[in-house]
Amino acid sequence: MIDDVAKAGGIVALRGLPGNSAKALTAALAKVAKPGEQLDGVGIDPRLFRAFGIEAVPAYVVTSSDFDLCDGFDCRTQVPPHDRMSGNVSAAYALETFARGGGPGALLAAQHLARLERQVP
Repeated sequence: MIDDVAKAGGIVALRGLPGNSAKALTAALAKVAKPGEQLDGVGIDPRLFRAFGIEAVPAYVVTSSDFDLCDGFDCRTQVPPHDRMSGNVSAAYALETFARGGGPGALLAAQHLARLERQVP
């Protein structure tokens, strides 16, 4: 999932550190990362979970435009129109579903899907 989301041009956001431990996060990522795989597209940002009301993971979100996240613990970000899906599905499946569904994230989902499907020579 991490590799596919990165290839598509997205990010993988985590709500926080497992057990409040950076060491535990590093160990967990080492188990799922391929040898030499870059994890530049992985970050921790609980604001995204709060902004989109994400309670179940994995979740895929494609917005219709950029937006700014608020920084306070009690604030609620006004998110742009978006498509969202939760469940054990691939990035390709989520992007294809969004692109074909014609929702607010359809155009960006189609672009991300094309990027994901592009063959590397």
